Parts: sequence; structure tokens; C-alpha cells
Amino acid sequence: MKYMKNEMTSDEILSFAREIMYIESDAIKNVADTLNHSFFNACKLILESKGKLITIGIGKSGHIARKISATLSSTGTSSFFINAADASHGDLGMISASDTILALSHSGETQEVLNILPAIKKMKVNIISITGNCDSSLAKASDVHILVQVKKEACPLNLAPTASTTASLALGDAIAATLSESRNFSTEDFAKSHPSGSLGRRLLLKVSDIMHTGEQIPTIRPEQMLSEGLIEISQKSLGMVAIVDYRNQVIGIFTDGDLRRSLDLKIDIHKTSMQEVMSSNFKCASSDMLAMDSMKLLKEFKITHLLITDGNKNLLGALNIHDLLEAGIVRSI
Repeated sequence: MKYMKNEMTSDEILSFAREIMYIESDAIKNVADTLNHSFFNACKLILESKGKLITIGIGKSGHIARKISATLSSTGTSSFFINAADASHGDLGMISASDTILALSHSGETQEVLNILPAIKKMKVNIISITGNCDSSLAKASDVHILVQVKKEACPLNLAPTASTTASLALGDAIAATLSESRNFSTEDFAKSHPSGSLGRRLLLKVSDIMHTGEQIPTIRPEQMLSEGLIEISQKSLGMVAIVDYRNQVIGIFTDGDLRRSLDLKIDIHKTSMQEVMSSNFKCASSDMLAMDSMKLLKEFKITHLLITDGNKNLLGALNIHDLLEAGIVRSI
């Protein structure tokens, strides 16, 4: 590998960047290829634990440990991170006997981590470690050790933790994903820990949360004139009107698209009833349908409006694509 120069051409910079990424991807592949029964033992230990999985590290390994903990927590394994330096100043009190420790140190000789091992051992807490040296003090003190050995760091000086931290992070993702799969962690479970943002909206938001109801729904009877239907469409601003019978059951829909087709036919809006121009081939959704699934329905049938009904076609609500977009449900689903 070349060392960075003060001036590099565009091609040299791209070539250098690719080489860095190749080194890191090779490091991940090497760890995957050398994965052994210790990985299984680590997962088994965590699954059998009645407490939390606590990740511990410091420096770059600490950053990786914190990220692994965040991934674990969001995929069904209760976890939190403790900085090894803070642990010896009171944070060890956060650990209980039912917990499991996942300690990270590439050398396996990080003093701040080693300093807290006697106290953890005294609590009889199981220790899983991830290091780059199976003969290290941390590896030997652990109940389960997983080796993350890299041929070289991606750093040009082969000093800064780069390939080793990337491989450790990938291993942490593998642990989290394996535990998630073992626990049959579902989409609904994932949504419960992600109530905010686009993920939460996509996985939790229901049609009933965003549909228009009551007086907001544009409705009209089949015998009324098209001119009256247009007033209803204009006043309710949903780009459609639902045609309902005297029992409030939906028998048709009339959209702005239907209006354009009617005008092309030069229909007299004052003499034409809604029943004559409505579309009886309309799509409905239930109020408990996920908003994400209603967007899929719109996309599948190339429509922009949905009527919300119960099992007997009684009208409960209405929505259009703009309601879904405003709720953060993207159309590219």
C-alpha cells in the first residue's frame, strides 16, 4: 500500500480508497471464514441469560461496543453499554448477577477492561470477549472468547484500529441478527422499539390513524345530480366522493379522474345522476389495515383514493395518497 502523498490525482485517490475498503472487506471475510463453535456458545449463553447483555470497551473498541449494544437493543436483546473507565468508578453497580458481559478489546490487554474483571468475576457474571489474541489476558479470563484476527489494519501506518473495528462491528451485527432470528423477533416487535421516525410510521401506523371520518368524508346519494357531487368534492378536498345508499353502504365512487372522462363525453352535469357516472368497481380497505399496506394497494391498482369500510360495506372513512405521503408513508414501498 502507498502512503498518502500531499498531492494525489483523482485516480490515485479513488484507487487508494478502494484498497482501504478491500482490506476491510477481506477482514470481515476472514472472520466469517474462521468463525467456530465459540460463536454458537456465545449466542447460547446470551439466550439462556435472564438478564441484560452489557457491552464493555474503551476507545475505539468502546465505540464499537456501544454500537453493538444499540443494535442488540433494537433487535430483541435488552442491552446497554458501559465505558470500562467509568465502570471502576461506580458504573459496575449497573451490573447484576443475571446479566452477561460482552467485552471488546483488540489486544485483549486493555488495562481499564482488565481492572474490572475481578469485580465482575466476584459477581459470577458470565463473560464473553471479542479480541484479536486468543492468548490474551481477557480471552483467558472469559467464559467464551471469539477471535477477530485481521492480517493488517486499513490505516496506512497499520496502527489505527480500522479493519479490526470493522470486523468486530460485523461480528456484533452477526450476534445481534442470530439472536433475533433465534427469538423469532418479528416486524411488529421491531416496530415497538421504533415508534418514531419513518420506521415506526411504516410499521405501526394504521389506516384508522389517518383516514378522514364523519363530516370530513365526501358522500352523496346515487340519485343526486353530478353537479351536487362536484360541490361535495370541492368542499371536502379529497378529490373524490363516495356514493352511498340510505343505509350508508358504499355502492360506488366518483373521482377527479372520472370527472375528466365525463367532461370529455360532454355530459350535462345538471341532468346526469351520480349513479350514471359513478364507478362501481372500487377498492376498499379496513380501518385496521397498516397504512403501509394501504399504500401498496394504491400502487398495485394504480389508484389514488381508498374508501374505508367494514365487512358489510358500511362507510367508515376515506383517504387519498396525499394523506399517506403526509404521514410519512413513502410511495416507493
